[in-house]
Amino acid sequence: MSGWLPAVLAGFATGILSGFGVGGGTLLLVYMTAVAGLDQHLAQGINLLYFLPAALCALPTHVKNGYIEKKALLPAVGTGLVCAGLAAWAATAMETAILHKCFGGFLILVGLWELFKKEKADR
Repeated sequence: MSGWLPAVLAGFATGILSGFGVGGGTLLLVYMTAVAGLDQHLAQGINLLYFLPAALCALPTHVKNGYIEKKALLPAVGTGLVCAGLAAWAATAMETAILHKCFGGFLILVGLWELFKKEKADR
C-alpha cells in the first residue's frame, strides 16, 4: 500500500467519527502510534491539532439540531479545560511506554463498557 493511502483512509474514518461526535481522535491516535509508528507524545500533539478544525466543522450541525445542553455547557467546558491542562502536563512527564499502557487500558475499558452496558429505553 502506498505511503499516503493509509493516512487518507485513517483521515476518512476519523472524520466520519468526529462528525458523529464520538471521538475520531481516539482512532487517529491508534493509527498514528500502531500503524504510522509515531511516538505517543507526537501523536497526542497532532491529535489535539486535528480536533480543533474537526470540532469546528461538526459543531454548527449539532447546535442547529439542538444537541447542545446549554446548562451543562459552561461547567463541562470549564472542568474539561482544567483537566486537559493537568493531564497534558502529566502526560509530558510520563515515559512513552507508560502512556501506551494507560491508553491501551483506556481503550479496553471503553470497549468492555460498550459491549456490556445495558441500553436505556428511549425517553
